[in-house]
Amino acid sequence: MFAQKYGPWALIVGGSEGVGVSFAHKLAAKGINLVLAARKGEALSAVAKDVRAAAKVDVRTVAVDMTASDALEKVLEATNGLDIGLLIYNAGGGARFGGFVDLDIDAVIQPIQLNPIGQTKFTHHFGAKLKKRGRGGILLVGSNAATAPIGGLVAYCAAKAFTQALGEGLWYELKPYGVDVLTLILGPTKTPALRRLGVPVDSPAFSGADPDDVAEEGLQHLADGPIRIVANSIAYVEQFRGLSRGEAVTRASENLAKMSSGHSD
Repeated sequence: MFAQKYGPWALIVGGSEGVGVSFAHKLAAKGINLVLAARKGEALSAVAKDVRAAAKVDVRTVAVDMTASDALEKVLEATNGLDIGLLIYNAGGGARFGGFVDLDIDAVIQPIQLNPIGQTKFTHHFGAKLKKRGRGGILLVGSNAATAPIGGLVAYCAAKAFTQALGEGLWYELKPYGVDVLTLILGPTKTPALRRLGVPVDSPAFSGADPDDVAEEGLQHLADGPIRIVANSIAYVEQFRGLSRGEAVTRASENLAKMSSGHSD
């Protein structure tokens, strides 16, 4: 049933590591062929090799910088003629920790290119095809960073707020045409991207989610849009209810500072 609606091909943007890899393996186990797109070609090839070894599916890779202006065009060249039934936009890395005005402008803009600009281009193209097709799905990987801006990650939080608004609006517009849209709201997850931000994801004290669990939850609830807050993020989101915006921003910023220092409680 899943493959009939969301197959025969799925495109995973950001499929070279973390949750993207988990999505790839879980979709392949359901018999869905894959196109994996990300910047790191060698990592993509390794993931594709592992997926092919575990499941009898076709896996294609596209090594492309998702912040490039022609990223969509390069992906379309690789997907020409394929019946893409599911778009998963997981390219959410690129965040650099630091003061908004202190960082180089290129570092500030990167998460905006990856999320608002990239997601707009990809969902516009594939959303139109899925609408005409009359079935399929779009899954955008969001973040609980959209709940309250975090000092030191201002542009990233703003980008993820866009992700959620885009996903919710698309859910309403495409639902009548048989297209499911879900924004999956992630909290702390044991991914390389979070490790690069200095969060000790390998520490026994780190209580973040496992990427496999996150991917499974997203696929199970793909038809339950417009959003799905991953189980380990619910308590995080709930703590901001009733706070003023100033209190929410302060608490969110202090939470990240504690996490980065190894105190994930």
